[in-house]
Amino acid sequence: MVDLKALIAHNAAHWKNVIAMRDFSAVAERLVAAKDRYQAISNRTKVPWFIIAVIHEREADQDWTANIAQGDPWNEISTHTPDGRGPFLSFEAAAYDALVNCAPHAGRWTDWSAGGGLTLLEQYNGLGYAKRGLPSPYIWSGTNQYHAGKYVRDGVFDPDVVDKQLGCAGLILAMGELDPSASFTTQGNA
Repeated sequence: MVDLKALIAHNAAHWKNVIAMRDFSAVAERLVAAKDRYQAISNRTKVPWFIIAVIHEREADQDWTANIAQGDPWNEISTHTPDGRGPFLSFEAAAYDALVNCAPHAGRWTDWSAGGGLTLLEQYNGLGYAKRGLPSPYIWSGTNQYHAGKYVRDGVFDPDVVDKQLGCAGLILAMGELDPSASFTTQGNA
């Protein structure tokens, strides 16, 4: 069992010290360019647009034909966790389902502070890293807060593998430089 309050505090502390170690700018520009699409989903789910954007990037490389729940095509029934979802009529409908109806139920989350938002993202990917006391590459890859260790498939952890995808924290930092609305609230439960 992971203590979410402790994880929120832990992620908030890491956020204060995060430094990008890779170039996040090209991906950040691409995500910010799609802000209007993400904002439309945000308006329905109450999940900040930039959180939706980084989930889309991590789960599906911002592929508009893929579901942000797990990267499967949204117009088919999903086969990866969460499986059995869909088919949907649009990317937006699939994203709504993923954020509102699937764990960790991001649409019900209210703490959009740095610690809270990053913890929601960590829950979205799974708490296996937190259970090991390790930084999640889903969040921290490409920053000074992550060095190595990755689940290479469900339940299989390799301490020597380095996640090559850009992590959510570095993406949010870079997006915030391009668009100040890509920023966390100053307090939890905002």
